[in-house]
Formats: sequence, structure tokens, C-alpha cells
Amino acid sequence: MRILMTGAAGKVGTLLRPRLAREGRILRLSDIQPLEAGPGEEMVTADLNDEEAMATAMKGVDAVIHLGGQSREHPWADIVQANINGLHVLMEAARREGVGQLVLMGSHHAAGFHTRPASGEDLADYAFPRPDTFYGVSKVVMEAMGSLYHDRFGMNVTVVRLGTCNEGSGDTRGLATWISPDDLTRLLEAALAAPGYHVVWGVSDNARRWWSLDEARAIGYVSQDDSEPQAAALIAEQGEPDLSEPLHHRAGGVFTLKELGGAW
Repeated sequence: MRILMTGAAGKVGTLLRPRLAREGRILRLSDIQPLEAGPGEEMVTADLNDEEAMATAMKGVDAVIHLGGQSREHPWADIVQANINGLHVLMEAARREGVGQLVLMGSHHAAGFHTRPASGEDLADYAFPRPDTFYGVSKVVMEAMGSLYHDRFGMNVTVVRLGTCNEGSGDTRGLATWISPDDLTRLLEAALAAPGYHVVWGVSDNARRWWSLDEARAIGYVSQDDSEPQAAALIAEQGEPDLSEPLHHRAGGVFTLKELGGAW
């Protein structure tokens, strides 16, 4: 099996590469930055907006894990070029090559202005988009594009509304939003085998989690990690989270608050 991973040079791609390695699997790494391919890997240098380069990158591929694009807030034109036009080029290359399985790395910023449900229930997997940034808007487009290519062309697409993926949570907000790299790998493995179209929250089964795991579990994801062992040290340093504050009350946290200089 050959899997194309775009944006392989980024933080998430770097965390995932060794974890996705399998006997009989080839990871084809794609990025605008050249990388050194390791065992079981191939490297293709390609810009998402370069149709010819993406067509070459897609040759002989069985599945796609799309991590590429702008990973932070940027001016609108930059976001459109990298995250919307680039996504369209990728999806068209996959369609033309007959690739039927795609995992698209979305973001919780597609739903950033959602708040903790007053009922105490989890925020739904398909919570209506409420983006908090231009970046978040591009991830809403990603969800829509995935839906379109599933319904019109029969492609199996899972969009992951990714939380905070690091080796450990860096702050008390992350106690709720963290997903371990190992759990993210488990989620992607489930998504690589899932039929249909799905939007899932990319989060570990943290004791303080408030985003639903129903849809992720429905496609076979079993979280094995929890941020709670990290809680005591983080709370001692930063204090107990005030769940009424927007940082902890809104899905997008600080991105719903601060002025994003130069982007507006």
C-alpha cells in the first residue's frame, strides 16, 4: 500500500511518519521542503498548487493523508492559495488517479466559536461550522470539499477536526483538547479504512474532554491516552482552568479573542 502524505515536513507529519510505518506500506512524502526519505518512504517535492507536480505525486497511490497548506492564520489571499486552491488541486489529482481513500486534516478552528454545551454533553461531531479565523474558514471549505467529492465521485473521505497534537499538553487548555501522536495515528489508521464521509474530532479520550468521540469511535478509533496524568504539574504552574473564560469555554480558545494583526 502506498500512502501520499502532503505537508510531511510539518510538525504533525514529523510526529506521524515513524508511527505510520508498516511492513508492506510505502509513505510517499510530499512537501515544498525537500526531506530525506527513510526506510519505507519516498520523497516528492511538490507545491500543492502545481497541478503537474501533484499529478506526479499521486501516481500509483492508494490513499492520501493531507496535512499540507498554511497551518496558521495568514492574510486571506495566502489562505485561499494554499488551503483552498491547493486542496482543489489535490482532490482533482486524486480523482483523476482513481484514489478512493482520503484523510484530510481539518481543524477545531472550523468550529472555533462553539462553546461548551450548557447541558454538559459533548460538542457534536458535526457541529455546524463557526470558524474563528480565515484559517478556520479554509477548514470549513475542506469539510465541504470532502463532502462534495464523496457524494459526486464516491471517494471515501474523513476530515479530522484536529485538536492539539504534541508529545504532551503545553498548557491547561490542552488538558481538554490534546491528542497524543499515538492516538492521532490510531485515528488515521481507522480513517484509512473507513467507508463513506465523516467529520471527526481529533482528540484523545481525556478526562476533561468536551468534544464528541462518537463518530471517531464509529469508524473504529479507540483512544488509549489521556492528558490527566499531566494535569497536576500544569495546574500547579498555571492554575486551575476557569471554564467560564473564553480560552476554555470556546472551541477555538485564544483564536476567538486576539486581533490577528495583518490578517484582517
